[in-house]
Amino acid sequence: MQRMYRYLGVFLVGAALVAPVALRASDNDRNCPNNGYYDRDHQVCHNWDDHESRAYEGWEKARHKTHRDFSKLKAKERSEYWKWRQEHPDNDSDRH
Repeated sequence: MQRMYRYLGVFLVGAALVAPVALRASDNDRNCPNNGYYDRDHQVCHNWDDHESRAYEGWEKARHKTHRDFSKLKAKERSEYWKWRQEHPDNDSDRH
């Protein structure tokens, strides 16, 4: 009987450790159209196009970072980028 309680305890501790990761992953699963990305801080989907790619490259240069695909960034880095984008909106004259 004591062995059963031990296994139950291990199971409950494991479930408690895995639950936050599973909940956090749901942010990445938002259905954003056209290969968009979900900005969890501002709770919006951002369309990723050539214009956004250029803005991202500008962010990398401003931060002296080597190029990495946006999809490979950690959640913290993505949040930093979207915060920067909110502070640096596009000029309509820049869009083609």
